[in-house]
Amino acid sequence: MGRVQWKGSALLAPVPPALVCCRADGEDNVFTVGWTGIVSTHPPRTYISVRPQRHSYAMLRKSGVFTVNLMPAALWKTIDYCGIFTGARVDKFARTGLLKAQATKIDCPYLAQSALCLECRITEVLPQGTHDMFLAEIVAVSANEALLDKAGRLCLERVGLAAYAHGTYFTLGKPLGRFGDSAKKKKSAPQGKTQTAQTQTAKTQNANLSDKGKKAAPQSRNARGGAPAKKTGKKR
Repeated sequence: MGRVQWKGSALLAPVPPALVCCRADGEDNVFTVGWTGIVSTHPPRTYISVRPQRHSYAMLRKSGVFTVNLMPAALWKTIDYCGIFTGARVDKFARTGLLKAQATKIDCPYLAQSALCLECRITEVLPQGTHDMFLAEIVAVSANEALLDKAGRLCLERVGLAAYAHGTYFTLGKPLGRFGDSAKKKKSAPQGKTQTAQTQTAKTQNANLSDKGKKAAPQSRNARGGAPAKKTGKKR
């Protein structure tokens, strides 16, 4: 099968369509970010890429903090709305019904409807072209309690998170497996059960062979291969 090639472009998908909250000079705003991800595990660091022309850009520069909110796929139209309309003219919280809550480690709101929230403190701003990359340390994480199982494990599959790919919103599908599954060794049966199974198999095979022998046993013939020898009173 052939391949089609284009010039270099920002075509890496899917990405999480996250809602980012910021605050500056008493004003709160929420906007959609598609360019976001993890850049380091220890220390935990993330990034968001924002155009300098956006209303929230100056707010981020001034405050130095923001929250990243992962939303249920059911709110995809709200996510879309927050990426189209500017907070300079519209109160997006009022228009969409998004509820604000106060972050615990930074002076910034987060969204009460979010499945997961990352509280972030900006460490560096790197101009990249059309967007500036805001590198940030993740100082706190909060999640909806309904997403925890009995062991306290976070189960994001319960949410139905949204994904964004080349202008289209999707909902994530069913789980295929977990990290490390490809390296797991297949479990072998316990030795006792294996021996029992082997013994039973051997008995079955012997019984089958015995039955076949009985059905296929030929009548005795004379040494020359003629008709069966007739019984006589003489001993040979």
